Amino acid sequence: MTVQKKVPFVTFLTRVRDESVQGPNPYRWEEKTSDDYFGGKRVILFSLPGAFTPTCSTYQLPNFEELYDEFEKQGIDAVYCVSVNDAFVMNAWGKSLALQKVKLIPDGSGEFTRKMGMLVAKDNLGFGMRSWRYAALINNGVVEQWFEEEGFSDNCETDPYGVSSPQNVLETLKAAA
Repeated sequence: MTVQKKVPFVTFLTRVRDESVQGPNPYRWEEKTSDDYFGGKRVILFSLPGAFTPTCSTYQLPNFEELYDEFEKQGIDAVYCVSVNDAFVMNAWGKSLALQKVKLIPDGSGEFTRKMGMLVAKDNLGFGMRSWRYAALINNGVVEQWFEEEGFSDNCETDPYGVSSPQNVLETLKAAA
């Protein structure tokens, strides 16, 4: 779906490795904004219900990582994954999957997800508030294409996955080229 909507301005609290920090956890807090991630770049953003969850960890994130070079060939500068999880969880998840290319954005409070209109209750799974599964082509902070899974609702009984898959997003980009 073609759209022209500016992404909301949000400050994300991230944890970054810093060798000057002593001890067993050499990370420091760093604030990153929507402009840092989306300004002046053509990127793919995708969101999913949670780190370490089955579809997200087995298919969606690993397949975006595998297809990263193909996205670059389509003029994409970065691929980001946002989830309503804190920076500690997102960093541990990225490490567990040995991510090298896709960058993870922690939306611990769900502010970005809420302002994108994608926050849903997943209480039926014990998750609380999480993101609906979607992907977007964002050019200089403006959503140009939108890939939202069917059935957007609180406590959805199913976990639709296909529209926001990296394969579908990539096919759409290639067809538009």
